[in-house]
Amino acid sequence: MLKEFKTFIMRGNVMDLAVGVIIGGAFGKIVTSLVSDILMPLIGLIVGGIDFTGLAFSLGSAKVTYGNFINNIIDFIIIALVIFLMVKGINSMQKKPEPTPAADPITKECPHCFSIIPIKATRCPHCTSELK
Repeated sequence: MLKEFKTFIMRGNVMDLAVGVIIGGAFGKIVTSLVSDILMPLIGLIVGGIDFTGLAFSLGSAKVTYGNFINNIIDFIIIALVIFLMVKGINSMQKKPEPTPAADPITKECPHCFSIIPIKATRCPHCTSELK
């Protein structure tokens, strides 16, 4: 069982996933910092310093802080936009493979019997017509 576990762990897709999760966590911190430390203060200046965190209402003994929910929605939209723009920028910088030219045809159609014949044929093997 230990050998099977080692084989499972050492497979490429498990290691790729682990690296992806670690890098994703680090990248998430960068994006969160970009949004909370740079973009949100600028947005706050633009909208006049509106802060939704204080918005709440009480329902019996429960306090519903819907302002935090609104802030989290705004954060999510901005983070999603930033990630979209970053991925779009990275994808545009990657070199796209040049399309391979089409291969020269190796067959043609006989104009008399419409059979498929080799391109170099001078006589159709099906109808025996001479080809130009």
